[in-house]
Amino acid sequence: MRITWITDNSTPATVKYGTSSGVYDSSASGSVSSYKYVWYESGEIHDVVIGPLKPNNVYYYRCGLDSSPEFSFKTAPAEFPIKFAVSGDLGQTDWTSSTLDHIEKSNYDVLLLPGDLSYADLNQPLWDSFGRLVEPLASKRPWMVTQGNHEIEKIPLIHKQPFTAYNARWRMPYEQSGSDSNLYYSFEVAGVHVIMLGSYTDFDPNSTQYIWLQTDLKNVDRSRTPWLIVLIHAPWYNSNHAHQGETESVDMKKDMEDLLYQARVDVVFAGHIHAYERFIRVYKDQADNCGPVYINIGDGGNREGLATE
Repeated sequence: MRITWITDNSTPATVKYGTSSGVYDSSASGSVSSYKYVWYESGEIHDVVIGPLKPNNVYYYRCGLDSSPEFSFKTAPAEFPIKFAVSGDLGQTDWTSSTLDHIEKSNYDVLLLPGDLSYADLNQPLWDSFGRLVEPLASKRPWMVTQGNHEIEKIPLIHKQPFTAYNARWRMPYEQSGSDSNLYYSFEVAGVHVIMLGSYTDFDPNSTQYIWLQTDLKNVDRSRTPWLIVLIHAPWYNSNHAHQGETESVDMKKDMEDLLYQARVDVVFAGHIHAYERFIRVYKDQADNCGPVYINIGDGGNREGLATE
């Protein structure tokens, strides 16, 4: 489990943990970093990976100083059944709080979030408030995320590097899946192979993301992970008139749909359009029993957009 937290002052990048409250018989150390964005400078971002851990167990942990509060999380199960909560486009509104409350009551094992986290949109302190908002849930269960358009945060001539805050604050285990980018990766849990794709980075057949996806799909062992699901931000199929013809949807579908079809992907989750839609199995705009089910999960911040399976 990777644990990330931010402080205003220097504290050790150390996590003490154990299976009983107040008893920490293990510890791990990690790294400390920060980032600058125009005039903003982040706090110290602590990043620590702990383990190995036993599946389906509760661990108690303390970050940094011995005087810091105790948290606890539950690891995912090693085999079926497993419950995913899927929510996108969270933001920081009253609807966000309602959605998070609904997610918490679902007693999920892993949360999957296909982009648009904080809606900071260049205003970096909103990343800090978003962290405080989701901490009660994100400290208790694994949160696996990918990026959306609101994470790009480029400013012409002033800040040319995209995804600065996202990459610094929400580091995913991309290296373990052979990816060279935090914007796309895969992981396996309890018989499910999950692929998180990047709608807002290169995806054409010559791109590193496309080549990585080819390799990742070829390495899927359906005897070990019979379920194969994919998350993207910009949906390849949707009926929203305001979101037709977007290159992140149309061109990515054109370039990558064959890969998903040939691999017999089961479900594709997307966000972005702020409405819940579920399509039958589809391939090249036609019903096809060998294609994936496409689910656009709505908006967790402006109205409840939640799917739990």
